[in-house]
Amino acid sequence: MNKLKQKILAEVEEDLSEIETALRENLNPHFDLVRETASHILFSGGKRLRPLLMVLCGRLCGYSGDYDKIFSVVFEYLHAATLLHDDLVDGASLRRGKPTAHSVWDNSTAVLVGDFLLARSLSIGTETGNLKIIRIISEITENMSQGEIRQLMRKGNLKLSEAEYMDIIRCKNAVLIQGACRVGALIADAGEEEESALSAYGFNLGIAFQMADDLLDYTSDSGTLGKNVGADLKEGKLTLPVISSLEAADPIDRDEMEEIIKNKDFSLRDFERLVEMLEIYGGIRYTKHQATRYVEQAKEAISIFKNSKTKQILLNIADFALSRKH
Repeated sequence: MNKLKQKILAEVEEDLSEIETALRENLNPHFDLVRETASHILFSGGKRLRPLLMVLCGRLCGYSGDYDKIFSVVFEYLHAATLLHDDLVDGASLRRGKPTAHSVWDNSTAVLVGDFLLARSLSIGTETGNLKIIRIISEITENMSQGEIRQLMRKGNLKLSEAEYMDIIRCKNAVLIQGACRVGALIADAGEEEESALSAYGFNLGIAFQMADDLLDYTSDSGTLGKNVGADLKEGKLTLPVISSLEAADPIDRDEMEEIIKNKDFSLRDFERLVEMLEIYGGIRYTKHQATRYVEQAKEAISIFKNSKTKQILLNIADFALSRKH
């Protein structure tokens, strides 16, 4: 296991255990089918990054209550809901090395359980009685839906620009991590400066994590990744390594890359050739550079806080975004 990941996990072991308990307890009163389907996606090896960040950001701002773990499940339920819906829209067969929920049950079940998790998130959010928090959760849900729609509209579009890609990952990924960090500040009744700093930390971290995810599709193997290598391309998703390389390629190589991308049944040899060209034209290098830049911005954002164990964990999580293998 990555040494940095090991270090982070050792320091947050108790928090993660309490988050797991809260995730399960908030599903218990509901239909067996809901619980089974939701558990299939919720307990299949997720990192619990979003609820953990909310808890850590609250602690950084001095939160000392006993509601943080319960409330943090909002962000994991929102995340799980989007995964259920995304896998169905994309026709994905694997998620974290396991069959996707819609292939185990059916499309209708996956959609409805995803809807339930969205509703459950909003319901838990109302328990704070804080209108600002409720509004943030609602805006996250709206943004994630818009991001998925934008991605669907541009599916397979070989002219997708970097700006359009950034807009998609902002809506689909960054706003959820940003919201988790921001709400951590709000439950601690932190001031505007602290809230703004943690919001910026979460946004930049969210962008970096997604760019790192997009790299893994071209730098990892199927067993490590937990999904089929090349899945993004087969689903018609152009990500930054490809977008950047297509823009830089000469006309002959660009035509070859486009032929591979347009063929949804491309061979392993074709995929390896594409990865080779992503290296040649700097798409992988450029994406790593951009992810590193966002990580540094995330770390800089929390420089306003005094040094502490919690702050160091947040800095380590930012660094971990660049060292992940899956």
